[in-house]
Formats: sequence, C-alpha cells, structure tokens
Amino acid sequence: MSETIQVPTMAECLAQGKQPEVLFWVGCAGSFDDRAKKITKAFVKLLHNANVDFAVLGTEESCSGDPAKRAGNEFLFQMQAMMNIQVLNGYEIKKIVTACPHCFNTLKNEYPELGGNYEVVHHTQFLKDLLNEGRLKVQGGKFKGKRITFHDPCYLGRANNEYEAPRDLLRKLEVELVEMKRCKQRGLCCGAGGAQMFKEPEKGDKDVNVERTEQALETKPEVIAAGCPFCNTMMTDGIKAKEKEGDIQVMDVAEMIANAEDL
Repeated sequence: MSETIQVPTMAECLAQGKQPEVLFWVGCAGSFDDRAKKITKAFVKLLHNANVDFAVLGTEESCSGDPAKRAGNEFLFQMQAMMNIQVLNGYEIKKIVTACPHCFNTLKNEYPELGGNYEVVHHTQFLKDLLNEGRLKVQGGKFKGKRITFHDPCYLGRANNEYEAPRDLLRKLEVELVEMKRCKQRGLCCGAGGAQMFKEPEKGDKDVNVERTEQALETKPEVIAAGCPFCNTMMTDGIKAKEKEGDIQVMDVAEMIANAEDL
C-alpha cells in the first residue's frame, strides 16, 4: 500500500504565515538518484508518523557545494553556498535535518563563515531525538534478530564524531548488531567522499568500495546498514561485485525503521 504524503514547501508555509519546526534538506542524491529517493521517502514517512511539522525548499534548494569544495573549486562552492544561505536566511530557518552526511557537514561546519548559522542535525540524530521524546515508536518487526553491520559514513563519524545515534536506532529494531573490525574512529571510507563519487577510480589493485564490502562480509551480515546515500551506492556496488545481491541488502537506517512493519 503506498499512501501519498503531502510534503509542504517553505514557500507554501510562508504564504500561510507558518514556520515549520524543521527544514528537511533533501540534497542532490535524495532528490535525483532513484535509489536515494527511497531513503527520502522513508524518512518523510517517519516524519509524518511522528507528526513533525516540517517543510522542504523544493525547487529553491540547490547543491550544498560539497562536491565542488572537495574537488578543489572553492569559488564554485562559495557561489552555491551563498545562494543557499540567501534562501535559508530569507525564510529565517533555524533548524535543518538532512539524510546526507555530506550536506550535514557542509551546512553545519562550512556555512557559518559565509553567514549561514543553523542548527543542523543528521537524520539518525533527529530520529533518535524523536524516539527519546516518545514521538516515534520503533519496533523490531521483520529485522528482529537479524545480523546487521553498520558502515560509518566518514562525514558523520570521523568528521563530526557521531557514532552512536545510528547504532541506538538499530538496537531499537532488536537486531543482532555485529561490528566490522574497522568501525567507528577506525572505519574505512566507502570510496565516494571527496567528490570521488563522480570520477572513475585511479589505477590500483582493488576499488575501495570492494575492500570495504569485503570487511562488511566478514561479519556475515543479512543487511549492511548505512546512513549516507553515497555509502549506500558504493556498498551496493560492492555487493554486486561480490555477486551477493541475492543474499545481502544494503539499507539506510531510516528505511529499516520505516519498513520494519511492512511484511
């Protein structure tokens, strides 16, 4: 059953004289990538279930500028950032939630020096808060007792020191959480960060995402949980390279919570 959930834009809220509790920053991946759109939909479903008053920028949202900055084009980054900051400040945005650690890191740590000061949270942090406040109910459902390993996104983990929010959510699903040898501070990049997502790999013996997938496979998981659309793509490609797509799923934490009850 697919119900249609209305997602208001900031422009519509302004026209009605309303200021939502939080702005959901969708990000390029969550807007345009078919796989990542499913993460966006799952998160929106959870926001809706928790009665969160939220809105999106819609067509007024532009790329955060993360790929440009990481690729070394500071000028393009500042142009993109200033454009977004103008829009965000125009709507007097105070709090932003995003399902992309790259957007999260850029909005949180790099926008302030350009005049964009907001409270920015990753979707796993936001969901954990909703859980703690009793606004969101999480039950094991179909993931109860399943072997899950969590891959730490670089920009959530090492760059912003958030390791526990996604794991707390997974524990609430009553899964058997199995850590990879390289996790948390010692986690390995999936290979997509630093704008590497958008170029062919350089010469070498093995792609980074295959190396990381092999580390995940050592835990014998049924699901590899992720908290980043780029990580999701890279780990999925790794699973395909290992010809394991029939046995192992790669899912965002939000998708797991949203789909736990769907049998």
